Amino acid sequence: MPNYNPRAVEPKWQQYWETRKTFRCPDPDAPEVAGKPKIYILDMFPYPSGAGLHVGHPEGYTATDILARFRRMRGYHVMHPIGWDAFGLPAEQYAIKNNVHPRITTQANITNFRRQIKSLGFSYDWDREVDTTDPEYVKWTQWIFLELYDTWYDHAAKKGRSISELPIPAEVASQGEAAVAKYRDSKRLAFQANNPVNWCPGLGTVLANEEVIDGKSEVGGFPVERRPLRQWILRITEYAERLLDDLEPLDWSESIKTMQKNWIGKSIGAEVEFRISGRDACVMVFTTRPDTLYGATYMVLSPEHPLLEGITTPEQKAAVTAYQEAASRKSDFERTEMAKTKTGVFTGAFAVNPVNGKDIPIWIADYVLAGYGTGAIMAVPGHDERDFEFAKQFGLPIQVVVTPTPEWLKKTKSTTDDLKVAYCEEGVACNSGPLDGLPTAEAKEKIIADLQAKGLGTRKVNYKLRDWLFSRQRYWGEPFPILHEVDAEGNRTGVIEPLTAADLPLRLPELEDFKPTGSPEGPLVKAQDWVKVTRNGKTYQRETNTMPQWAGSCWYYLRYLDPKNPNAFCDPAKVKHWLPVDLYVGGAEHAVLHLLYSRFWHKVLFDRGHVPCPEPFHRLVNQGLILGETEWTGFARTQTTEAAARNFVDVTGDEWLSAKDVSFDGSSATTKGKNPAALSLVKLPEDQVEKQGESFVLKAKPDIRVDARAFKMSKSRGNVVNPDTVVNQYGADSLRLYEMFMGPLEAMKPWNMRGVEGVYRFLSRVWRLIIDDTAETPTLHPSVQDVPPDAETLKLLHKAIKKVTEDTEGLRFNTGIAAMMEFTNHLTAKVEVRPLSTLKTFVLLLAPYAPHVAEEFWEVLGNSNTLAYEPWPVYDESLVREDEIELPVQINGKVKAKLLVPADADAATLEKMALADPKVLEQLAGKPVRKVIAKPRQMVSIVI
Repeated sequence: MPNYNPRAVEPKWQQYWETRKTFRCPDPDAPEVAGKPKIYILDMFPYPSGAGLHVGHPEGYTATDILARFRRMRGYHVMHPIGWDAFGLPAEQYAIKNNVHPRITTQANITNFRRQIKSLGFSYDWDREVDTTDPEYVKWTQWIFLELYDTWYDHAAKKGRSISELPIPAEVASQGEAAVAKYRDSKRLAFQANNPVNWCPGLGTVLANEEVIDGKSEVGGFPVERRPLRQWILRITEYAERLLDDLEPLDWSESIKTMQKNWIGKSIGAEVEFRISGRDACVMVFTTRPDTLYGATYMVLSPEHPLLEGITTPEQKAAVTAYQEAASRKSDFERTEMAKTKTGVFTGAFAVNPVNGKDIPIWIADYVLAGYGTGAIMAVPGHDERDFEFAKQFGLPIQVVVTPTPEWLKKTKSTTDDLKVAYCEEGVACNSGPLDGLPTAEAKEKIIADLQAKGLGTRKVNYKLRDWLFSRQRYWGEPFPILHEVDAEGNRTGVIEPLTAADLPLRLPELEDFKPTGSPEGPLVKAQDWVKVTRNGKTYQRETNTMPQWAGSCWYYLRYLDPKNPNAFCDPAKVKHWLPVDLYVGGAEHAVLHLLYSRFWHKVLFDRGHVPCPEPFHRLVNQGLILGETEWTGFARTQTTEAAARNFVDVTGDEWLSAKDVSFDGSSATTKGKNPAALSLVKLPEDQVEKQGESFVLKAKPDIRVDARAFKMSKSRGNVVNPDTVVNQYGADSLRLYEMFMGPLEAMKPWNMRGVEGVYRFLSRVWRLIIDDTAETPTLHPSVQDVPPDAETLKLLHKAIKKVTEDTEGLRFNTGIAAMMEFTNHLTAKVEVRPLSTLKTFVLLLAPYAPHVAEEFWEVLGNSNTLAYEPWPVYDESLVREDEIELPVQINGKVKAKLLVPADADAATLEKMALADPKVLEQLAGKPVRKVIAKPRQMVSIVI
């Protein structure tokens, strides 16, 4: 094997690591880890689909693996595990489509994923592998659910407590045990309720709000409608404030924190009581702008509001009922985001505005949702866009109560008597009695104080976050560890009997027909022998819904710590040693769903004394998306005016057209006098494109500009790259290096196979530095000798150590690789006799990045053991200290010269040197200097 051949090197070392369990993570009490600092490095574990991995998946895994290997070499006790998120809708949909049991397809997918991941040389401790569908894992998922069921939230103590500690009001206790049980059930974190939910007929199940995107299911893209169903719900809203507050100290990106904050949606305002005219009833309304109460000219209730039955007049009954039925067939997205025209129906009832005593009409409209706030709004059309549109649609009065600014009136062509749009900004109150002249903030405080004094309202904090719908009407999920008592006729009595820990795991029944029933019962209802249970002389039914996929993924990071423990989800000593997770790497698409749910479960476990810290993940890093290969298309939309010069390709006639032959409306192009259909962009082979100046052009016709764009990898676009293909052609080390060399970890990057070839050539150069390419087997190159390095090589080596160390620590892997490439170029070009010690040090730097070939080098360099635990090189500060550095000199913002200056030069010295430099003087040409800004070790900027 004279040349670098990863197909021979990589399987050899993968077998070595597996046989010797090189990356086994000892438990905290093991003698070999005494005194070592711990680090828990975690990947968001994969969902093993039938398609297998594509090259975008290993990006985050490669980053964490480099850091894990680096930390082991620096003497850390490293936890770096892997597992499988294997329940859920995608696996079940695939199984139904292919008529194969989901357990069979899931295990086959896991086997393929495991093979692919092992082929990339990741240093996971495979003894800690978990699978969320494993009955021993399901057991503890069910146990955590029972903890949620046994917990209520104590707002005074700001923590969850056992339901046995819930104070029972005397009036409830006096009514007997049934009333006490009902009261406890009303406070549990896991409870049942008959609520409007997101029903997806295409999937035959209920979805959480977070699983609905643009009115369609996240899985499959099926339409979703609202339907009242009895469901298991988790009271995540009780933890809303803590989920917000505890974000601040976390080392997460601001964008992810903002996404969670926006989803929780905290708003501060007032809850106001509107009395129903002529009736002994009232409507409660939450508003963030109580200062606009004088402008409330009507009210709107959601079509599901419970008061509608009692307040709708006989004349309006039919219209209201028809409208309610129509609204029930729409998703929240269709009701609030997609509606082009506001719809609604007058109920015939009126409410009294509490601040001025005026009667205002009560309408129902589907843009008001039952699940947000109180399901009712005071409509202030002068200062809310939706209310303004509704008032215009139905001819309702619009009252200005916040004075618009003159600039706004001019821009919108409005007057205070004729608004063209709603004025939604803050300002000064008007037409508001005692509030007149007060700025918005003061007006809010005064009106809230007045309402509280009169008993008509109170200060209120509201959240957009809804409680978590936790039932799925599907087969492939964790069964609920719950029994429902039934009477002699088989009807549920409402009494719930939770299973005990000794009863767990409750396994899924084996079903040949696991297709959804299309009804709220779910497929498990088909297993009647499993559903019906007799215990202590009573008859019960098991829950026929299953838990959502998120249940298993909420806590997997805990099971890794003690995966074989039959008596607890994790030994307390191990939890205390490892938590919190020090680094969590995964996609930003999980910012709301998984991260929010996992934080909630963790906080409950913290409150109940099972984990030692309130947050699970200290640091979070989101790797950027890897896009498919760049696609070159036939024209560039550089401007949107028809007069702009551009070229199009007519795909029907396969000819290039100039701008004079094309009409362009700013969004699409059509041919003049030909087929009026919009022109399509044509994908071009990359070898037909070349760069000319700042643009790309067609080689055959350089006057024709082309555009480049990369898309997310997907089977539908046909741009998915299988890592097996890359590994077979270039090796796992080349794939790892390229994915890290493409750019910053967090950045979005397009894939390019030529880039893989480039890093493969780099590894081949390193191979030729160390390995004798004339030998039949890997043998040390004759030029490698046990001699000290020359001064230049020694200095460059220590600069490389410093750079690679700091960049690996900071997850700046692309610049760390660049430093190793630069040092390799030096050794290749300038060093004829290659010092053995220098090459050993360099191989240790390379090892976390390209571990297979580094192990091969290490062996050839005379070592018999793995380098996985070799000490990381340490640089000599005196050798990396710079005496002189090069600084750019800008003149009016453009670099015009470069100075070689002392590294410790201060600003005054830099300014003096810059103004004396011949190139700078030539550029100045006697023009007066207005300003000089000198930044030590950075730059000099001159303004003339």
